[in-house]
Amino acid sequence: MNPTGGPTAPTTSDTETYDSMLAPVQAASFTRPTEPMVTALADVGAATACAKLHQLGITRTFIDGPVPLHRTPDVKVVGGAVTLQFLPQREDVFSGTAQEDAERRTALWQVLESIRPGDVLVVSAYASHFTGCLGDMLVRYFKLRGGAGIVVDGRVRDAARIRALGVPVWCTGVTPHYASQSELFPAAFNVPVGAGGVLVTPGDLIVADEDGAVVVPQHSALTIGQDSMEHQDREAFARRRLDEGGRLSDYYPLTEANLAEYLAARGGAPGPAAAG
Repeated sequence: MNPTGGPTAPTTSDTETYDSMLAPVQAASFTRPTEPMVTALADVGAATACAKLHQLGITRTFIDGPVPLHRTPDVKVVGGAVTLQFLPQREDVFSGTAQEDAERRTALWQVLESIRPGDVLVVSAYASHFTGCLGDMLVRYFKLRGGAGIVVDGRVRDAARIRALGVPVWCTGVTPHYASQSELFPAAFNVPVGAGGVLVTPGDLIVADEDGAVVVPQHSALTIGQDSMEHQDREAFARRRLDEGGRLSDYYPLTEANLAEYLAARGGAPGPAAAG
């Protein structure tokens, strides 16, 4: 027992216990999305992707909770998911003065070493108010490795520095704590995780903008991309007609008669409008 009443320094056996119990869990290799999949969703909004997936019967795709740390109208990211799973701490496994030293041997460091250009890091942290899953240094390294964006079902720290880095981040808030300072520790990476009530598997596509983050399965990406562009083009037509004085009940959603008007305005063929 420490006579000062403070935390007891870990012994060699403690450190060995940490190393054995906290060895990061990693799933088998996964397939990242292809460039055509990412390109198909590049101009698709999160709301449209969510609606189109719902029409396909995939209804739980919105990662509830995380909002943009950068509150700008043009915040947007599309890319393949890599995942990080935090788990609750337990005092006999991960606590005291060994936390920060042990952290660098956990899944948090290893997932960052696995980042490839275009990846979106999705972090499952139980929407904790106290665990700062990522900070300036880690996000900086993520950017240097070519990462596209980060979605955290939890909090981050060093908010001003992260904003200055320009990496799009969605999170539930900020905290001054570091990743293992409070109630969670990073245990596994590139495994299926639950984030905001949604299943995210490594390789899923993430579409995130000011409306939030949505998970798009790879097998649906091309269909969602094509259908979404048609949907957004119809809405653009309806928006123009409303601005010109059209009735809401005629143009949103388009009636059969006004669908014909829409097709005529496009030259009679469905699909994305020609430039200009």
